[in-house]
Order: sequence, then C-alpha cells, then structure tokens
Amino acid sequence: MLNASIREQFPILDQEINGHPLVYLDSAASSQKPLAVIEAIEDYYRRNHSNVHRGVHTLGTQATDAYEGARERVRSFIHAAVPEEIIFTRGTTTAINLVASSYGDANVGEGDEIVLTPMEHHANLIPWQQLAKRKGATLRYVELTPDGRVTLDAVQAVLSDRTKIVAMSHVSNVLGTINPIAEVARLAHELGAVMVVDAAQSAPHRKLDVQALDCDFLAFSGHKMLGPTGIGVLYGKKQLLKNMEPVEFGGEMIDYVDLYESTWKYIPYRFEAGTPIIAGAVGLAAAIDFLEEIGLENVEAHERELASYAIEQMKTIEGIEIYGPEDRVGLVTFNLKDVHAHDLATVLDMQGIAVRAGHHCAQPLMRLLKQSSTARASFYLYNTKEEVDRFIEGLRQTKEYFNYEF
Repeated sequence: MLNASIREQFPILDQEINGHPLVYLDSAASSQKPLAVIEAIEDYYRRNHSNVHRGVHTLGTQATDAYEGARERVRSFIHAAVPEEIIFTRGTTTAINLVASSYGDANVGEGDEIVLTPMEHHANLIPWQQLAKRKGATLRYVELTPDGRVTLDAVQAVLSDRTKIVAMSHVSNVLGTINPIAEVARLAHELGAVMVVDAAQSAPHRKLDVQALDCDFLAFSGHKMLGPTGIGVLYGKKQLLKNMEPVEFGGEMIDYVDLYESTWKYIPYRFEAGTPIIAGAVGLAAAIDFLEEIGLENVEAHERELASYAIEQMKTIEGIEIYGPEDRVGLVTFNLKDVHAHDLATVLDMQGIAVRAGHHCAQPLMRLLKQSSTARASFYLYNTKEEVDRFIEGLRQTKEYFNYEF
C-alpha cells in the first residue's frame, strides 16, 4: 500500500461533506489535484504567461519552452518515438474525433468496416457511428465474455479484409476490464487496419508504452490523471499524422496563406489551431512528474489492492451485484438489489462518500448488462483502506435505510 501521507498533498480532500469527512471514490470520472499541479499552474500564470511560438520576447520564449517541454514530458511518459507524435487536445473526446474526422474521412469508404466493442465509452463510439454514416461504412462489434472480457477469438470473428479501423478502450470505465491491445493491434495490422486506443482509464493508473502496444493512435485526458481539466493528448504514428489533414483552421497551424489558398505547418502544429492550452499542458507535465515520482507500478498495485479488498467486503452484503471480471483495475461497478443507483449514491453522499451513479457514458454496455444504471466506486493513489471500510459501512447503512434485513 502507498503511504497515507500522499493524501495530505490533495487539499480538496481535507473537508467535510454533509458533516462527514470526505471519501472521494469517483476518480474514474475526474481525479483530484495535488498541490504540485495547482502550484505549477499558478506559477505559470504568475511568472511565465504569454502566447507561444509567436514572439521573440523573454516571456514568449519562457511560455514556449514550458509548452514544448510538456510535449516532451508526455512523449517520455508514453514512450512515443518523437515529440511530433504528441498533439495536445481538449481531452480524449476531442482526440478521437480528430482521428475519425481526419484519418477516417480519408481512409474509410462505402462498405468498409469499423470494429468496436460494446464496452466503449461514448467518446469512442459516437465518432465512429458518425464516420460510418458519412461514408457508408459498417460497424462491427466484438462479442464479450459473460464477465466482460475481450478474447482474441472474438476479435478475429469480426475482422475481415474490409476492416479499416479497430477502436478499443485499453481499460473499461465500467467493468475495469484490461483489454489485450498489443495482440488486437497485431491482428488489425495483419489486415492493413489501424488500431485506435482510448487510454483515458489506463494512462492515470499504469505504465504506457505506445511502441510496445504498437497502436496507431492513442488518446487520454489530463483531468483523470491528476492534471487540469481541458487538456488531453492524441498520440499518432508520425507516418500517419504526416498524411492527415487538419480539422480546425486558423492561426498558428498555417504555413502560407493567400487570398484563395493556404498550406499547413508540419506536425504536430497543423492540428493545434489557435492559441493552445498552455497552462493545461504545464499542469499535465506536473501531474506526470508527480505520478512518476511515486511510480505507476506502485499506483496500480495500490488501487488493485483497494479494489480487491472492497470486492471481498461487498460480497458479504446480501443483494450486492458486482459487474466485470476478476482481473480488473481499481474500480468496482455494482448495484444493490431493488435500490436505484442514483438513490444509493444520494444516501452515500449524505455520509460524505462520493461515488458515481448512472450509465457512465456507456449506454450500450448498460443494456448488455440489463441495467438502466449502476453505481461505481473508483480508487486512486490518495484513497486508503480506512476509506474502503467507510464505504462498506456506508453500503450497510444504505441497505438499512431502504429497509433491508441483515
């Protein structure tokens, strides 16, 4: 287990909610921020703010160095080959939409196929639905095992010589499933398809190596990994990005502009039109520093231990149904029999315990589970075993509140 003193570096956690100490178990939706990230953003605005790439004055140079330094920090974090493969976006959703609109429109045609899974977050589903509608392509879905896993046999069953794109979450935000991305990428590449990875739920919790995964595109968000909101990353292989057209146009992304024609800058700048998310990039770099100082392997082990302990205790409560495989990341999605997930979350909130309730932006998966909504407790490096005990006691009190018998 990680040292509980880590919690002290997150000022928001030092408060009471409804008269109880806060237990924050909703990090899969958005993580809290350590002082190191808050102070890095504040220092940027106090000392170094200017626009980037455009001025020769000192502040402009300092801001540019900070922004491009953050790009290099991200490159190192995910083991990309060169900084040009790192594009800053508003988040995972924007990044995947960029791939669907730029690469997808240019490379997917009528009758082609896009392979997905039913566990995808809407951010990695709807852009492909829209691409398929625009181009007359077909969506095909990998069948999941009863406990919510992807098998290579199931992937092969839907791949064909018409497959152009395989898009898959690295980790499910509902089930906690860890998908075999490297193996699926190999199968996709054998057919000439590209592999797009939604890493929003893996980047905050486990080491990433895009070269080992051999994915063609990978997207994640800063706010789920201790960074600020409004900043995300799209990784793309250089040889693919070089041949892609931008989807936003304006300042900074141009090379030459005439009255009737324009040309674009080299990558990654052609995909970062306008003033970029400078402070967000600075905050993301600070978040990466914080995570790597602790060690992603330690973060993942800590969360898995908390989740395993939580599941063990939850199984002692009659009426709890848990979704997802045994081998999972640090989150647990569940329901309490005859209690709506929103009601359950409301009663837990009365006890100072924050969990997520709803369809988790995964409505097709909810229908597969035959549920309209579920509750989710997600753990991060600042959570403790004592907080899990509070959560379990909260579930027992919630059950009692709704007149269950023990």
